Amino acid sequence: MKTKTSRITVAIALLLAIFTDSCKKDTYVAIAGVCPLVVSTNPVRNETGVPLNKMISVTFNEKMNPATIVPAAFSLIGDITVQGTLVYDPAGVTMNFTPTKKLTASTTYTGRVSSSVKDPNGNALQTDYVWSFTTGFVDSIRPTVISTDPINNAIKVAVGKIVTATFSEKMDSTSINAGSFLIKQGSTSIAGLVNYSGVTASFAPSANLIAGKTYSATITTAAKDPTGNTLATNYNWVFTTDSTNIAPTVISTSPITNETNVVLNKVISANFSQFMDGTTLSNATFLLKNGSTSITGIVTYAGTTAFFTPSGPLTSGTTYVATITTGAKNPLGIPLAADYSWSFSTGTQTLSPPPINLNSALRFGILAGVGISNNAGFSEIHDLDVGISPGVRSSVTGFPPAIIINGAIYASDDINPPGVAAMLIAAKQDLTNAYLAAEGATSPAPVSVNGDLGGTTLAPGIYKSTSSLLIQSGDLTLDAQGNPNAYWIFQVASAFTTVGGAGGNIILAGGAQAQNIFWQTGSSATIGGFTSFKGNVLALTSITMNSGAVAVGRMLAINGAVVMTSTNKIYKP
Repeated sequence: MKTKTSRITVAIALLLAIFTDSCKKDTYVAIAGVCPLVVSTNPVRNETGVPLNKMISVTFNEKMNPATIVPAAFSLIGDITVQGTLVYDPAGVTMNFTPTKKLTASTTYTGRVSSSVKDPNGNALQTDYVWSFTTGFVDSIRPTVISTDPINNAIKVAVGKIVTATFSEKMDSTSINAGSFLIKQGSTSIAGLVNYSGVTASFAPSANLIAGKTYSATITTAAKDPTGNTLATNYNWVFTTDSTNIAPTVISTSPITNETNVVLNKVISANFSQFMDGTTLSNATFLLKNGSTSITGIVTYAGTTAFFTPSGPLTSGTTYVATITTGAKNPLGIPLAADYSWSFSTGTQTLSPPPINLNSALRFGILAGVGISNNAGFSEIHDLDVGISPGVRSSVTGFPPAIIINGAIYASDDINPPGVAAMLIAAKQDLTNAYLAAEGATSPAPVSVNGDLGGTTLAPGIYKSTSSLLIQSGDLTLDAQGNPNAYWIFQVASAFTTVGGAGGNIILAGGAQAQNIFWQTGSSATIGGFTSFKGNVLALTSITMNSGAVAVGRMLAINGAVVMTSTNKIYKP
C-alpha cells in the first residue's frame, strides 16, 4: 500500500509540474493556469487560393497580454519577409496582421507566432506556432464602370453639377485622379477636383460649366483595382448642360417653410441648386426679420449651403421671415431669378447647451489640425463631414477603406467647392471659441472630479478635473432626469481616456442627448477599444479612437490629429 501511495504522489507531482511550471516557461512566479495556445488561424493551415489582399488572423484560447503582441512576435515570410501592421484587441482573443502591400500570387507563405507572447498571468506560448498557406493566381477580373451621373446623353444638366462614376468593385484610390478621370468641352480640358469614396469617383469642376454646352467625360485605363487590374478600355459618356434654367435656386431650407416650435438657438440655412459665389452671400443678401425688425447675425457659406447664425437667442412664440435676395449670385455672376423668402415660428426651448455653440463646426464628425487617419478596417462617418485645416488633403489617409455616408471630406488646399479654405478657417475658429467657452463655463458651479468616473451616475451640470480623467472600472451613466435639454460639460485639464473591457461606455438615461455632452480636453483624448461613446470631444491636441470604438458625437481636435485605429464608427448626435 505504501508503494502504491508513493506512486500516486509522484504522479500528482508530475502533473502539477506540467500544469504550472510548463505554463510559466521563462517567468519566475509559479502560476496555476492553462498554457496559451493558438486554436485557429485565417487562412487555415495549408489553405490554397488565398486572396492577395488577405488580412492574416490568429486566435488564441484565452486573452493575451497586449504588451507582448508586438511586431517581433509575428512574422510572415514568402519570397521575402512581409511588412505590415499587427493589431490585437484587448477585449478579444484574436490578433490581426494586415500586410502593407498585397501578397504575391501563387506563393507559399509561412506564418510564425513567437513563443514570446504571453497571457495576462505571464504564461507564455510554449513553442513558436508555425503554419503555411498558398496564395491564388492574380485576380484577372477587370473592373467596369456600372453607372454615371449624369447618365450618357443626359440633357439639361445643372451647370454646377458634380460628375460621378460608380465602379463594379472597389478601386485603388491612388489611381483615381485627374489623370484617370477627365472632363472636356470639345478639346478643352476642364479643371476640377477628383475624389474617391466607396466604389464611386467624383469630379467637381473648379467653376460652373457653361450653359448649353456638350461635355465628354472619360474614365481611362489608368484606373485600376487593388490587385492592379485596369479597365479593359476607356469608358466615355457625354452630357449637355441646361441652356434655359441656369439661374441658381434655393432648393431647401432649415427650418422649412412654415415650420413651428423652432428652437431658440437655431442656425438658419439655405441650400442652393448649384455652387454660389461666397462673396455675394452676406448680411446684405441673407436676411432675417421679425416684422420690420432686422435680426443681427453672422452669415457663412460652404459647399452649396449658406448659414445665418443669430447673434443671440431668438424670441419664443415669434414668427420670423428669412430672405435670400437676388444679390446672391453663382460664380458666373448669374443671380437668383427672384428673392426667396420663407417663414417659421419659434417655440420655447433651446436644445443646445447655452454656454457651448459649435456654430459652423457643427457639420463635422471629424475636424483636425494636422492629420486624419484610418489605420485599418472599414470605418464609417454617418451624416457628418470630415475637415482638416491647416493640414492638407494628402494628410487625410485611409479613405477608403473608410467611407463617409451623407458627407464629404474638406481640406485647406481644396480649390473646389469654392470657399473651402475660408470655411475651414471659420470652422476651426468656431471650434476654438467653443473649446474656450467649455473650458471657462462656471454656471452652474463646477463639481470637482478626478480619477475614474467608471461605474457612476451623474446628473446634468459641469464637472471639472484639474488633471486627467478616466472612465475605466465600469460604464458612466448620464441621467437627464426627464429633461431632454439637460447638458453636461466635462472640463479636463490634461488627458481624457475611456478604457475598453470592463468599462468605458457612456450610457444615456432620462432623456439625455449626445448632442448636449461636451468633453473639453486640455491635451489629448483616447476612446477605448470596442466602447460605446457619446458626446462631442473638444481636444486641444489630438484624439484617438481605439479598435472597434463607436461614437455618437464628434471628434474635434484643434491642433493635432484624429486617428481611427480600426473599424470605428461615428454617428451624428
